[in-house]
Amino acid sequence: MAVTIYHNRDCGTSRNTLAMIRQSGEEPEIIEYLKSPPSRETLIDLIARSGLSVRDAMRKKEAPYTELDLDDPTLADDKLIDAMLAHPILINRPFVVTEKGVRQCRPSELVLEILPNPDIGPFTKEDGEIVIDENGKRVV
Repeated sequence: MAVTIYHNRDCGTSRNTLAMIRQSGEEPEIIEYLKSPPSRETLIDLIARSGLSVRDAMRKKEAPYTELDLDDPTLADDKLIDAMLAHPILINRPFVVTEKGVRQCRPSELVLEILPNPDIGPFTKEDGEIVIDENGKRVV
């Protein structure tokens, strides 16, 4: 079964998500979307299958968001998609695809909802936050 992650190695959330995937026993296909952005069709599909709106799939903390006035509520989804394709840093990450579905894994532990083996054992994020304790219980 294939797992794909749209990954940004400079992002802690993306690195944590990748680590959880690997700890589950999967070696995912890693797409570094800043170097190889998804096609328009793929991006629209990822957003739709994740259950997000286009606006919810955007990273609003990046410079192009304000520079391009993307906070304008009258902008159509097509314009937002155009901006995301022109400036892939605007694609919020990471998106993960498995046969169980698609999630934008923010927070990273959302990946557990779609992993074939979500029982990954103890897991602590890079910042020290415990996601799953030594007894295999999710820490909420």
